[in-house]
Amino acid sequence: MKILITQGHIIDPSQGIDGTGDIYIEGGKIKEIRVRNREQRTEGKEQRGKSKERRSGEEAREIQTIDARGLTVFPGFVDMHVHLREPGFEYKETIRTGTLAAIKGGFTTVCCMPNTNPVNDHASVTEFIMRKAAQEGYCAVLPIGAITKGQKGRELAEIGTMKHEGCIAFSDDGQPVMNSLMMRRALEYSKAFNVPVISHCEDLTLSEGGVMNEGLISVTRGLRGIPAEAEMIMVFRDILLAELTGGKLHIAHVSTEGSVDLVRYAKKRGIQVTAETCPHYFSLTEKAVEAYDANAKVNPPLRTERDIEAIKRGLQDGTIEVIATDHAPHHADEKLREFDQAPSGISGLETALGLSLRLVDEKVLTLPQLIEKMTLNPSKIMGIRAGTLNRGSDADIVIVDREKEYTVSPEQFASKGKNTPFSGWELRGLPVFTLSRGKLHEW
Repeated sequence: MKILITQGHIIDPSQGIDGTGDIYIEGGKIKEIRVRNREQRTEGKEQRGKSKERRSGEEAREIQTIDARGLTVFPGFVDMHVHLREPGFEYKETIRTGTLAAIKGGFTTVCCMPNTNPVNDHASVTEFIMRKAAQEGYCAVLPIGAITKGQKGRELAEIGTMKHEGCIAFSDDGQPVMNSLMMRRALEYSKAFNVPVISHCEDLTLSEGGVMNEGLISVTRGLRGIPAEAEMIMVFRDILLAELTGGKLHIAHVSTEGSVDLVRYAKKRGIQVTAETCPHYFSLTEKAVEAYDANAKVNPPLRTERDIEAIKRGLQDGTIEVIATDHAPHHADEKLREFDQAPSGISGLETALGLSLRLVDEKVLTLPQLIEKMTLNPSKIMGIRAGTLNRGSDADIVIVDREKEYTVSPEQFASKGKNTPFSGWELRGLPVFTLSRGKLHEW
């Protein structure tokens, strides 16, 4: 399919582009991009004239044109932290429904965590995910392998063979690697194979039995709390191990002021560490669970206003490079259990953009800075070719109506998971077109 996107406001941090222009797509690839008076093309000077001539005839009628006046054009978003649930938990989500939710939210590349059944701790599971994604996926799916077998923290998984099969990072997300020697070995492997280790930072001896942030609200609601130190202790340990090994450490779902400070400290020391946070950690406080709303139950838990302000500062000064969703869909019946029995997680792919754009409205980030945290930065950390509108790259593009106001309605989610604490929220900024490798989806 040949597609021409015209007169859109194009923002591509990978090339420093921020201006009105056109993008021409052919064979699922970006062939030309023009911004203002500047031209970037794949063809030589002689070919350019021929290209114009060719399109002025019969072939021009075969090109689908998208008039993007008044709309903003970004590289397709890259989510380095999703749970697609397949294999084993298809009643929560499948690769098909999860990737459909992704492109509806503007994401064209998703990296899926290994806490499936069976756990993605060996090459056969990795191969299944890759094959299933090729058959049924609406966007690119890149598997993250488990650090330890069964995510039990006792024995390293087959990191080398899983990388060869297609895993681009390793994590026991959902479970921390409590054994420090095991985490040291994982970071040594990360250096050898040049892949990141994504750490779920939680000291289970402090968090065991906890279901929300430890504080006044947990006491008054009669719920066992999880102190911020449960996250911070493990962040500090893993930073020390990253310094010791020279490995590539990425801290998942940062939720506390102390964790932001520790990552900032590590970067000043030149330690190879990166970090992400999620929209719910800069949009909601622990007050969201005052009424025992299990849809606001996440791990790590929602924290305080002070933590939110620290996370925003961390995003602003580059301490936190990535906004990921930690998309964690659950069946409705599971979230209807009593609060302390309900599973943690939010279905986040379809609300991430609207929530994140609030950071631009609040002047925490500029629009190009926000897009960089959702495209270029996660691509760099994961070592993948995505998050760019550079000529020759896959035509992974999202076209957004930034003025479009809408009410979050879980019933309209493409994801099987309707679990969101943002139901009824009024947000602004909605994808209207998503192209995944040149295939057009209109919303």
